[in-house]
Amino acid sequence: MGAAMTEAGLFLLDLLLVLTLLCLAWWSLAATDLFKGIVLFIAFGLVLALAWVRLDAPDVALAEAAIGAGLTGALLLTTLSKLASSIDNPPAKRSSPVLLWVLLVMLAAVLGYAIMSLPQQAQGLADTVASQMGNSGVEHPVTAVLLNFRGYDTLLEMAVLLLALIAAWSLAPRAATSCEMDEALTVSPIVLALFRMLIPLMILVAAYLLWVGAHAPGGAFQAGSVLAAAGVLALLCGKRLEGRLAGWPLRLGLVLGTAMFVAVAAAVMVGGAHLLQYPLASAGKLILLIEAAATFSIGLTLAMLFSGQRPSRGPAS
Repeated sequence: MGAAMTEAGLFLLDLLLVLTLLCLAWWSLAATDLFKGIVLFIAFGLVLALAWVRLDAPDVALAEAAIGAGLTGALLLTTLSKLASSIDNPPAKRSSPVLLWVLLVMLAAVLGYAIMSLPQQAQGLADTVASQMGNSGVEHPVTAVLLNFRGYDTLLEMAVLLLALIAAWSLAPRAATSCEMDEALTVSPIVLALFRMLIPLMILVAAYLLWVGAHAPGGAFQAGSVLAAAGVLALLCGKRLEGRLAGWPLRLGLVLGTAMFVAVAAAVMVGGAHLLQYPLASAGKLILLIEAAATFSIGLTLAMLFSGQRPSRGPAS
Protein backbone atom coordinates (compact mmCIF):
# COMPACT_ATOMS: atom_id res chain seq x y z
CA MET A 1 0.00 0.00 0.00
CA GLY A 2 2.77 2.41 0.96
CA ALA A 3 4.76 1.62 -2.19
CA ALA A 4 1.70 2.23 -4.36
CA MET A 5 1.07 5.59 -2.71
CA THR A 6 4.70 6.56 -3.18
CA GLU A 7 4.56 5.61 -6.85
CA ALA A 8 1.34 7.58 -7.31
CA GLY A 9 2.92 10.58 -5.61
CA LEU A 10 5.95 10.46 -7.87
CA PHE A 11 3.69 10.19 -10.92
CA LEU A 12 1.80 13.30 -9.82
CA LEU A 13 5.10 15.09 -9.25
CA ASP A 14 6.32 14.18 -12.72
CA LEU A 15 3.01 15.30 -14.23
CA LEU A 16 3.23 18.60 -12.36
CA LEU A 17 6.80 19.13 -13.62
CA VAL A 18 5.76 18.48 -17.23
CA LEU A 19 2.79 20.84 -17.05
CA THR A 20 4.85 23.52 -15.32
CA LEU A 21 7.58 23.29 -17.96
CA LEU A 22 5.06 23.57 -20.79
CA CYS A 23 3.37 26.57 -19.19
CA LEU A 24 6.64 28.36 -18.40
CA ALA A 25 7.95 27.72 -21.91
CA TRP A 26 4.81 29.13 -23.49
CA TRP A 27 4.60 32.13 -21.15
CA SER A 28 8.27 33.04 -21.66
CA LEU A 29 7.86 32.96 -25.45
CA ALA A 30 4.52 34.76 -25.50
CA ALA A 31 5.44 37.48 -22.98
CA THR A 32 5.28 40.96 -24.50
CA ASP A 33 7.40 42.40 -21.67
CA LEU A 34 11.04 41.38 -22.12
CA PHE A 35 11.89 41.49 -18.42
CA LYS A 36 8.94 39.21 -17.62
CA GLY A 37 10.00 36.85 -20.39
CA ILE A 38 13.54 36.60 -19.00
CA VAL A 39 12.31 35.93 -15.47
CA LEU A 40 10.04 33.19 -16.80
CA PHE A 41 12.98 31.74 -18.75
CA ILE A 42 15.08 31.59 -15.57
CA ALA A 43 12.20 29.88 -13.76
CA PHE A 44 11.93 27.43 -16.67
CA GLY A 45 15.61 26.55 -16.29
CA LEU A 46 15.28 25.91 -12.56
CA VAL A 47 12.24 23.66 -13.01
CA LEU A 48 14.03 21.89 -15.86
CA ALA A 49 16.91 21.17 -13.48
CA LEU A 50 14.40 19.44 -11.17
CA ALA A 51 13.16 17.42 -14.14
CA TRP A 52 16.71 16.25 -14.87
CA VAL A 53 17.04 15.17 -11.24
CA ARG A 54 13.88 13.10 -11.64
CA LEU A 55 15.48 11.53 -14.74
CA ASP A 56 18.51 10.49 -12.64
CA ALA A 57 20.81 12.92 -14.45
CA PRO A 58 22.29 15.05 -11.64
CA ASP A 59 25.22 16.15 -13.82
CA VAL A 60 22.88 17.68 -16.39
CA ALA A 61 20.77 19.16 -13.58
CA LEU A 62 23.80 20.94 -12.12
CA ALA A 63 24.79 22.32 -15.52
CA GLU A 64 21.22 23.43 -16.29
CA ALA A 65 20.78 25.23 -12.96
CA ALA A 66 24.16 26.96 -13.11
CA ILE A 67 24.49 27.71 -16.84
CA GLY A 68 21.04 27.32 -18.37
CA ALA A 69 19.18 29.28 -15.69
CA GLY A 70 21.84 31.22 -13.77
CA LEU A 71 24.46 32.50 -16.19
CA THR A 72 22.23 32.58 -19.25
CA GLY A 73 19.62 34.47 -17.26
CA ALA A 74 22.25 36.94 -16.10
CA LEU A 75 23.43 37.41 -19.71
CA LEU A 76 19.87 38.09 -20.84
CA LEU A 77 19.28 40.60 -18.05
CA THR A 78 22.51 42.40 -18.90
CA THR A 79 21.54 42.51 -22.56
CA LEU A 80 18.14 43.88 -21.58
CA SER A 81 19.73 46.68 -19.58
CA LYS A 82 21.83 47.65 -22.61
CA LEU A 83 18.76 47.76 -24.82
CA ALA A 84 16.89 50.25 -22.64
CA SER A 85 16.71 52.86 -25.40
CA SER A 86 15.07 50.38 -27.75
CA ILE A 87 12.65 49.16 -25.11
CA ASP A 88 11.42 52.71 -24.42
CA ASN A 89 9.93 52.75 -27.92
CA PRO A 90 8.89 49.15 -28.61
CA PRO A 91 7.47 48.26 -32.01
CA ALA A 92 3.75 47.85 -32.38
CA LYS A 93 2.49 44.42 -31.52
CA ARG A 94 1.82 42.28 -34.54
CA SER A 95 -0.30 39.19 -34.83
CA SER A 96 1.58 35.90 -35.12
CA PRO A 97 2.07 34.95 -38.79
CA VAL A 98 0.23 31.88 -40.02
CA LEU A 99 3.41 30.44 -41.52
CA LEU A 100 5.13 30.43 -38.14
CA TRP A 101 2.27 28.50 -36.58
CA VAL A 102 2.29 26.01 -39.43
CA LEU A 103 6.01 25.42 -38.99
CA LEU A 104 5.62 25.00 -35.23
CA VAL A 105 2.86 22.43 -35.70
CA MET A 106 4.96 20.55 -38.26
CA LEU A 107 7.94 20.54 -35.91
CA ALA A 108 5.78 19.28 -33.04
CA ALA A 109 4.40 16.55 -35.29
CA VAL A 110 7.88 15.41 -36.36
CA LEU A 111 9.15 15.36 -32.78
CA GLY A 112 6.05 13.51 -31.62
CA TYR A 113 6.48 10.91 -34.36
CA ALA A 114 10.15 10.46 -33.46
CA ILE A 115 9.30 9.93 -29.79
CA MET A 116 6.48 7.49 -30.56
CA SER A 117 8.82 5.55 -32.89
CA LEU A 118 11.33 4.86 -30.14
CA PRO A 119 11.54 1.21 -29.06
CA GLN A 120 9.90 0.28 -25.78
CA GLN A 121 13.14 -1.17 -24.45
CA ALA A 122 16.14 0.73 -25.79
CA GLN A 123 19.43 -0.98 -25.03
CA GLY A 124 21.52 2.19 -25.23
CA LEU A 125 25.23 2.32 -24.52
CA ALA A 126 25.09 1.98 -20.73
CA ASP A 127 26.36 -1.62 -20.77
CA THR A 128 29.18 -0.74 -23.17
CA VAL A 129 30.29 2.18 -20.99
CA ALA A 130 30.08 0.05 -17.85
CA SER A 131 32.24 -2.66 -19.42
CA GLN A 132 34.96 -0.14 -20.27
CA MET A 133 35.01 1.80 -16.98
CA GLY A 134 38.14 -0.02 -15.87
CA ASN A 135 40.03 1.50 -18.81
CA SER A 136 38.77 5.06 -18.32
CA GLY A 137 40.85 6.17 -15.34
CA VAL A 138 37.80 7.45 -13.43
CA GLU A 139 34.84 5.91 -11.61
CA HIS A 140 31.97 8.12 -12.76
CA PRO A 141 30.50 7.15 -16.16
CA VAL A 142 29.64 10.71 -17.21
CA THR A 143 33.21 11.89 -16.66
CA ALA A 144 34.50 8.80 -18.45
CA VAL A 145 32.33 9.54 -21.49
CA LEU A 146 33.08 13.28 -21.62
CA LEU A 147 36.82 13.14 -21.03
CA ASN A 148 37.81 9.73 -22.37
CA PHE A 149 35.35 7.85 -24.56
CA ARG A 150 34.00 11.03 -26.17
CA GLY A 151 36.98 13.32 -25.69
CA TYR A 152 36.83 14.70 -29.24
CA ASP A 153 33.41 16.28 -28.62
CA THR A 154 34.47 17.88 -25.34
CA LEU A 155 37.59 19.32 -26.95
CA LEU A 156 35.47 20.89 -29.70
CA GLU A 157 33.04 22.26 -27.09
CA MET A 158 35.95 24.04 -25.38
CA ALA A 159 37.06 25.49 -28.71
CA VAL A 160 33.53 26.66 -29.58
CA LEU A 161 33.21 28.43 -26.21
CA LEU A 162 36.48 30.24 -26.84
CA LEU A 163 35.39 31.22 -30.36
CA ALA A 164 32.11 32.57 -28.97
CA LEU A 165 34.04 34.91 -26.68
CA ILE A 166 36.30 36.05 -29.53
CA ALA A 167 33.21 36.79 -31.64
CA ALA A 168 31.58 38.73 -28.79
CA TRP A 169 34.71 40.80 -28.22
CA SER A 170 35.04 41.55 -31.93
CA LEU A 171 31.57 43.14 -31.89
CA ALA A 172 31.77 44.93 -28.55
CA PRO A 173 33.05 48.46 -27.93
CA ARG A 174 35.95 49.28 -25.64
CA ALA A 175 35.34 48.48 -22.00
CA ALA A 176 34.98 51.29 -19.52
CA THR A 177 38.02 52.25 -17.48
CA SER A 178 38.00 51.94 -13.71
CA CYS A 179 37.29 55.63 -13.21
CA GLU A 180 34.36 55.60 -15.64
CA MET A 181 32.98 52.48 -13.99
CA ASP A 182 33.26 53.86 -10.46
CA GLU A 183 31.36 57.00 -11.42
CA ALA A 184 28.54 55.01 -13.05
CA LEU A 185 28.18 52.27 -10.42
CA THR A 186 27.39 52.59 -6.73
CA VAL A 187 27.47 49.32 -4.82
CA SER A 188 25.81 48.92 -1.45
CA PRO A 189 28.16 48.08 1.46
CA ILE A 190 25.87 45.14 2.26
CA VAL A 191 26.38 43.76 -1.25
CA LEU A 192 30.14 44.19 -0.93
CA ALA A 193 30.16 42.39 2.42
CA LEU A 194 28.12 39.57 0.90
CA PHE A 195 30.55 39.45 -2.03
CA ARG A 196 33.53 39.02 0.30
CA MET A 197 31.74 36.21 2.13
CA LEU A 198 30.53 34.33 -0.93
CA ILE A 199 33.63 34.41 -3.15
CA PRO A 200 35.77 32.06 -0.97
CA LEU A 201 32.80 29.72 -0.57
CA MET A 202 32.13 29.62 -4.32
CA ILE A 203 35.78 28.89 -5.06
CA LEU A 204 35.68 26.06 -2.50
CA VAL A 205 32.51 24.62 -4.06
CA ALA A 206 34.10 24.81 -7.53
CA ALA A 207 37.17 22.94 -6.27
CA TYR A 208 34.95 20.29 -4.69
CA LEU A 209 32.91 19.79 -7.87
CA LEU A 210 36.14 19.46 -9.86
CA TRP A 211 37.60 16.87 -7.49
CA VAL A 212 34.43 14.85 -6.95
CA GLY A 213 33.76 14.61 -10.70
CA ALA A 214 36.01 11.55 -10.96
CA HIS A 215 33.59 9.37 -8.97
CA ALA A 216 30.34 11.38 -8.52
CA PRO A 217 28.27 14.08 -10.28
CA GLY A 218 30.46 17.10 -10.94
CA GLY A 219 33.35 17.90 -13.24
CA ALA A 220 34.87 20.75 -15.20
CA PHE A 221 31.75 22.35 -16.66
CA GLN A 222 29.88 22.35 -13.36
CA ALA A 223 32.92 23.67 -11.46
CA GLY A 224 33.63 26.22 -14.17
CA SER A 225 30.06 27.51 -14.04
CA VAL A 226 30.40 28.10 -10.29
CA LEU A 227 33.65 30.00 -10.89
CA ALA A 228 31.87 31.98 -13.60
CA ALA A 229 29.11 32.84 -11.13
CA ALA A 230 31.78 34.16 -8.78
CA GLY A 231 33.19 36.24 -11.63
CA VAL A 232 29.72 37.58 -12.50
CA LEU A 233 29.21 38.54 -8.86
CA ALA A 234 32.55 40.35 -8.92
CA LEU A 235 31.55 42.23 -12.07
CA LEU A 236 28.23 43.22 -10.51
CA CYS A 237 30.15 44.60 -7.53
CA GLY A 238 32.26 46.80 -9.79
CA LYS A 239 35.40 44.66 -9.97
CA ARG A 240 37.29 44.70 -13.27
CA LEU A 241 40.49 43.25 -14.71
CA GLU A 242 42.77 46.18 -15.38
CA GLY A 243 46.38 46.87 -16.25
CA ARG A 244 48.70 43.97 -16.91
CA LEU A 245 46.11 41.32 -15.93
CA ALA A 246 43.97 42.37 -18.90
CA GLY A 247 46.80 41.51 -21.30
CA TRP A 248 48.60 38.22 -21.72
CA PRO A 249 47.54 36.72 -18.33
CA LEU A 250 43.90 36.99 -19.40
CA ARG A 251 44.62 35.44 -22.81
CA LEU A 252 46.56 32.62 -21.17
CA GLY A 253 43.71 31.88 -18.81
CA LEU A 254 41.19 31.82 -21.64
CA VAL A 255 43.12 29.38 -23.84
CA LEU A 256 44.52 27.28 -20.98
CA GLY A 257 41.75 24.66 -21.06
CA THR A 258 41.82 24.11 -24.81
CA ALA A 259 45.62 24.26 -24.93
CA MET A 260 45.97 21.69 -22.14
CA PHE A 261 43.48 19.41 -23.90
CA VAL A 262 45.45 19.63 -27.16
CA ALA A 263 48.80 19.24 -25.37
CA VAL A 264 47.70 16.03 -23.64
CA ALA A 265 46.17 14.70 -26.87
CA ALA A 266 49.46 15.28 -28.68
CA ALA A 267 51.62 13.99 -25.83
CA VAL A 268 49.96 10.57 -25.74
CA MET A 269 50.59 10.21 -29.46
CA VAL A 270 54.31 10.57 -28.82
CA GLY A 271 54.13 7.39 -26.75
CA GLY A 272 52.57 5.50 -29.65
CA ALA A 273 48.90 5.80 -28.65
CA HIS A 274 46.09 7.29 -30.69
CA LEU A 275 44.81 10.84 -30.25
CA LEU A 276 43.31 11.22 -26.74
CA GLN A 277 43.98 7.55 -25.95
CA TYR A 278 45.30 7.91 -22.41
CA PRO A 279 47.69 5.31 -20.98
CA LEU A 280 45.77 3.31 -18.37
CA ALA A 281 48.35 3.96 -15.64
CA SER A 282 48.07 7.75 -15.94
CA ALA A 283 44.56 8.20 -17.35
CA GLY A 284 43.08 9.48 -14.08
CA LYS A 285 45.85 12.04 -13.56
CA LEU A 286 45.68 13.28 -17.15
CA ILE A 287 41.89 13.68 -16.95
CA LEU A 288 42.21 15.61 -13.68
CA LEU A 289 44.87 17.84 -15.26
CA ILE A 290 42.62 18.56 -18.25
CA GLU A 291 39.59 19.20 -16.04
CA ALA A 292 41.51 21.58 -13.76
CA ALA A 293 42.67 23.68 -16.70
CA ALA A 294 39.22 23.50 -18.31
CA THR A 295 37.52 24.61 -15.09
CA PHE A 296 39.59 27.78 -14.93
CA SER A 297 39.11 28.58 -18.62
CA ILE A 298 35.37 27.87 -18.59
CA GLY A 299 34.83 30.07 -15.55
CA LEU A 300 36.90 32.92 -16.99
CA THR A 301 35.31 32.65 -20.46
CA LEU A 302 31.74 32.68 -19.15
CA ALA A 303 32.49 35.64 -16.88
CA MET A 304 34.02 37.55 -19.79
CA LEU A 305 30.98 36.73 -21.92
CA PHE A 306 28.81 38.25 -19.21
CA SER A 307 30.97 41.36 -19.22
CA GLY A 308 30.50 41.56 -22.99
CA GLN A 309 33.55 43.78 -23.45
CA ARG A 310 37.24 43.22 -23.59
CA PRO A 311 38.85 44.54 -20.39
CA SER A 312 40.76 47.80 -20.66
CA ARG A 313 44.54 47.64 -20.77
CA GLY A 314 44.83 50.93 -18.95
CA PRO A 315 46.65 51.26 -15.63
CA ALA A 316 45.08 49.45 -12.73
CA SER A 317 43.34 51.56 -10.13
